[in-house]
Amino acid sequence: MKNYLKIVKIDENSITPKYLQLINSILSGVESGKIAEGDILPSVYDFSIALETSRNTIERAYKELKKLNVVKSITGKGYFIANTDFSRPTKVLLLFNKLSSHKKIMYDAFADVLGSNAAIDFYIYNNDFSAFKKLILEKINSYAKFVIIPHFIESPVNTYDVINSIPKEKLILMDKLEPGVTGRFGAVYEDFERDIYKSLEQLLNKLNRYNTIKIIFPEHSYYSKDILTGFLKFCTQYAFEYEILSSLDHETIVEGTVYINLMEDHLIELLEKIISINLKVGSDVGVISYNETPVKKIILDGITTISTDFQLMGEKTAELVLTNSTEHIAIPFKVTNRKSL
Repeated sequence: MKNYLKIVKIDENSITPKYLQLINSILSGVESGKIAEGDILPSVYDFSIALETSRNTIERAYKELKKLNVVKSITGKGYFIANTDFSRPTKVLLLFNKLSSHKKIMYDAFADVLGSNAAIDFYIYNNDFSAFKKLILEKINSYAKFVIIPHFIESPVNTYDVINSIPKEKLILMDKLEPGVTGRFGAVYEDFERDIYKSLEQLLNKLNRYNTIKIIFPEHSYYSKDILTGFLKFCTQYAFEYEILSSLDHETIVEGTVYINLMEDHLIELLEKIISINLKVGSDVGVISYNETPVKKIILDGITTISTDFQLMGEKTAELVLTNSTEHIAIPFKVTNRKSL
């Protein structure tokens, strides 16, 4: 029997479910000729022991391979490769900078549109440029498409050099355009400067009840500085007093101020500070939060949000994968006006 442990790999660092990793490894083995028609596969028990994973994982992988007519089983004899002539799903490396509720919306929409047309390997690099670079260089020749969210807390000047090393017909940038990336590649992104400016314009009638707008923009973060450009442009255009805060540690809350938070932790801290001095959110102090999440519909009868359409972003990115398009698509922001403003 073949030594399948030299062919099948389970990457513990990947977010991709292990059963999908197993499917992809077996299909790759068939494509490369390392696994041939008629080859007997390890039993569910043997594979689960060898790969140090659950029997359910192996059973699910074999079940999906049977649906693809690649694998068949005979009672008492086990599983074997029945067909090597199959349509291979497009291999996609999906790189997210972090996990969050809105990133899950993007992933689910992306995966749903792709369906069985693509095999997704999903990794998180935690805004760490070194980890990002290592993943790209290790896997540069292993995928038909690279879908990347390029957000880094700290990175060298030549960040774009790593991304430019990816053949452009394989590259799709998601959520953010990276300056310096050249050539014809696909992109589905937010226009950060325009989005905040236009969103605040939509809220102008309510904002006019306040005299000062402050944005909480962490000093060391992956957020685009274009957000600040749009914020300053709006405040200047409409004659608002403004301030950029890196944190709320030394902030004294006063009436007549609107706060814009980007991080969820800052939202909770802000609301606690306002409530602790008996000011009322939505009349004494205004609150606008980035990124719509279900809980913001409920907190204090509703938090006003400005947010991109994360589901649409995931769907449009998947469409670029399926059509091999190099189109650049800007996803518009949506303003949800609630009682916090």
